[in-house]
Amino acid sequence: MKTSSKGLLTQLTQFWNLLDDLAENNPEGYKNFIEQELKEGKQLCAGPEPQFCVQTRILKPKEKMLFINLCQWKRIPAPKSLTHPVPLIVGRPEDISETSDTYTVIDVAYNPDILQTAEKDQVKKDQLVKMTMKCIEEQLQFTLSHTYHITKFRIKGSIQRTKQNLIGIQAECTDLKQRMRKEHSLGQIRSSTVSNPDQFPQLLLPKDQVSGKAGRLIEEISSTEIQVEMKIPVYELKIVKDQNEKPLKIELKVELPGINSVSLCDLSVSEDDLLIEVSEKYRLHLNLPESVNIEMTTAKFIKEKSTLMIMMPLV
Repeated sequence: MKTSSKGLLTQLTQFWNLLDDLAENNPEGYKNFIEQELKEGKQLCAGPEPQFCVQTRILKPKEKMLFINLCQWKRIPAPKSLTHPVPLIVGRPEDISETSDTYTVIDVAYNPDILQTAEKDQVKKDQLVKMTMKCIEEQLQFTLSHTYHITKFRIKGSIQRTKQNLIGIQAECTDLKQRMRKEHSLGQIRSSTVSNPDQFPQLLLPKDQVSGKAGRLIEEISSTEIQVEMKIPVYELKIVKDQNEKPLKIELKVELPGINSVSLCDLSVSEDDLLIEVSEKYRLHLNLPESVNIEMTTAKFIKEKSTLMIMMPLV
């Protein structure tokens, strides 16, 4: 049974009120609950991981070497069925110069199931690469060479650059972000689906590659909605050390004036970065100075001070 937006909002409000009460009346129970949620959401909160790299050439508008990093990312939903489009995110092209050579790198992310299936079947892998190249041509108005090869290295460039590129693109995807926020709030971080696939750009499967009725093969996750400008909140980050100067944990204090409930806060933590979004008012994305233990990370909201405290033990 489908739940209306108003009904879902009511459920979320009730859920977060229960969490507020739990935090005040049973701090240990609240801590255990948050730890469990963080553990279950670990895979989703983790950033994209490189799977393999494709080398080809851009022919137009300017001839240049092109590397396409194909990454797996749990935040990308799997297709609903074999006849539904395959969601993906295409990062912004970046030109990189090395000595006298200049080449372009484009990061593309799929649901892990898509790439793992392709790795087991060379024909499917070839189709996936060609579909990816077609999508890049459609989106960026490029003309690519029809020939390519899989490189010996899994990624061109740094993993940090790739993560920042794709996470920045994904943060702009309003529809996907809102759905993920609701699922995270309900402790149901398992998968995500696009609410209305017909509103996204689509790539049609060539007739000679499908039996029966042709269907949409790829849908690009994007948004044309006007984004609300979000402020960077005042924060204090420090590394806590023991008496021998050994780093133990990272403590982050974030001031959120005007916010009086944890229900308005959306927190995602991976081993090397953190994202906080608060009721379309505040947004804070930090690259952490040390790798943290996600399973042991805890968060506490102090209503009287409108302050969010996050404790992240180091790995």
